[in-house]
Amino acid sequence: MKILALETSAKSVSCAVVEDGAPLASAYQCTGLTHSRTLLPMVDAMLKNADLTLDDINAIAIAAGPGSFTGLRIGIAAVKGLAWAADKPCLGISTLEAMAENIAHLNGLVGAMDARRSQVYNAVFEAKGGELTRLTPDRAISLEELCAQLQGKQQPITVLGDGGVLCYRYLEEHGVKCSLAPSMLLYQSAVGVGLAAERAYARGEAVSAQELLPVYLRPAQAERLRSSQLNQ
Repeated sequence: MKILALETSAKSVSCAVVEDGAPLASAYQCTGLTHSRTLLPMVDAMLKNADLTLDDINAIAIAAGPGSFTGLRIGIAAVKGLAWAADKPCLGISTLEAMAENIAHLNGLVGAMDARRSQVYNAVFEAKGGELTRLTPDRAISLEELCAQLQGKQQPITVLGDGGVLCYRYLEEHGVKCSLAPSMLLYQSAVGVGLAAERAYARGEAVSAQELLPVYLRPAQAERLRSSQLNQ
């Protein structure tokens, strides 16, 4: 089966078509242009260059969060529109799980994104033979707490994502030996979304366009400010 995958959770934007554990086509851009401007033209060009149409696609997947609130909304809206028009099932994939696919060939890894406010969005996975096993849920966690959880671990630890450099430096400074993923594998990719989506589809986790929702993990800044003002 062919899965069209989109990734809009951070500064970069990408799309891919994945089939049977391998990418058939992909496109990536990190120029600072808004996703609302770049995403759909990128998808259209990729499909045309691969001689594919939405009729050839079995499901559409998106990195549903955590990540940039604006980026997630743009990606979710795009998938809803594409899936609704083409009557395709959808898959909302953890951004962190999709990111972990980049280094699934290693043993023991940490997926981290910069969440600001002295935290990272994080999930820990164990990798063996290219297969990922989730060890923690996606969470917003302080670097101090993450460091405490990783103290004394015997497996090699690799960090990646927007918060990868921040996480790597903090862990090293506090005695947790780890490696930083190489630059070509450090950030999010729609290929990882597609690979994770294949497993999710096999588990029966596909939903309709109406049911697809973003996963924010915590309230947006505007919501936090409003709550703070109401509680004063």
